[in-house]
Amino acid sequence: MKRKQITALFCILGMTLLSVTGCGNQAAPAADAAAYDDAEAPSDAEAYEKYEETISSDSAQEVSLEESENNDAITAQKGYRSSLGKERERDGNMVRSYLSGKMVPTEVGDRRPVAIMLNNIEDAMPMSGVAAADVMYESVVEGGLTRMMGVFENYDDLEKIGSVRSCRNYFVYFALELDSIYCHYGQSAYALPLLEEDYVNNLSGLAAIGDTVYYRTTDRVAPHNAYASAKGIKKGIEDMGYRNTYNDDYIGKFTFTKDGDVNDLTQESAAYDATHIETGYLINKPWLDYNESDGKYYRWQYGEEHVDDVTGEQLSFDNVILQYTAWEKIDEKGYLGFDCHGGGKMTYITHGKAVDGTWVYLGGENGTGAVRYLDSNNQEILFNQGKTMIEIIQDTEGDKVVIR
Repeated sequence: MKRKQITALFCILGMTLLSVTGCGNQAAPAADAAAYDDAEAPSDAEAYEKYEETISSDSAQEVSLEESENNDAITAQKGYRSSLGKERERDGNMVRSYLSGKMVPTEVGDRRPVAIMLNNIEDAMPMSGVAAADVMYESVVEGGLTRMMGVFENYDDLEKIGSVRSCRNYFVYFALELDSIYCHYGQSAYALPLLEEDYVNNLSGLAAIGDTVYYRTTDRVAPHNAYASAKGIKKGIEDMGYRNTYNDDYIGKFTFTKDGDVNDLTQESAAYDATHIETGYLINKPWLDYNESDGKYYRWQYGEEHVDDVTGEQLSFDNVILQYTAWEKIDEKGYLGFDCHGGGKMTYITHGKAVDGTWVYLGGENGTGAVRYLDSNNQEILFNQGKTMIEIIQDTEGDKVVIR
């Protein structure tokens, strides 16, 4: 499947990020629209590929990463230098995590993470095992519902993760940004060409490997009762012969603070208060509230705490990203397409403050690139060590977002 790749670097290399417009007056999918049936063959199986062909990268200067040998010149907030494409810090058997920025054992930090599609409808609550995710994505799917994708670095002790649901094209691209192995239970016909690409390593519950990776419980009805386990995932990766360590060409996604340092955004003149966040999603109506005592944002949805059924822990995050993204409705059932390789506006939120900026996709083809985040001064965002929540917001629905 052909994808438009933007291989750009920051403004110091002469890049000017142009605004990415939305889809005109196209409305968000209605809350009562029918959910997409994964077993249903769409009228045009190539509709998503045709949508991607319409995404233009002509507005961005194409500069390969190889043209910038001195990445020390790329500045980040607080005088830091970008981690873009650099060797990570190592100390004995410890390595700096790509996902959390913390020092972790090499057997964990050098291993590719897994990205697991999570069922997020009310009947599937509470989720299991999700408190262990280092990075969490959420995006609207058809019908105004959302799905989530947890990216796990250390999942060794998890016996129950899920429930697991089916693939959407854009979540595959999010998983590729972190060089992760993508875990899902089924997929729509639109996603099949992408999943069949040799650079996409995936474990599907509907494939032959499904019974190895996933199991069903008896406490819920299908499709809300499919779960993954660490044992099953590891055996699935082994049986499929997938690469188990990061790609040598992987450029990373985040630049983190050093040990003992905190980015509270006080040095950013354009920062503003952000102790309460509402993403504007229609069905689960999630929000995050800041807890000053520990510096974390705690997540709520469906009118109550969003908890992990295994630990009883409310999901919390050190960093929150609102990533405003151009989108289109692909078919009459409301299947959505998102621009994952262009650019747009974003808001970074941490320690009770927010700063607006832009996101841009950097890197090469075949899943070797990643989105990076810039503030209004075109400095790379400096993430605090810990967990990160990335909310994908339809760019025409930004007026529904509340930050105060």
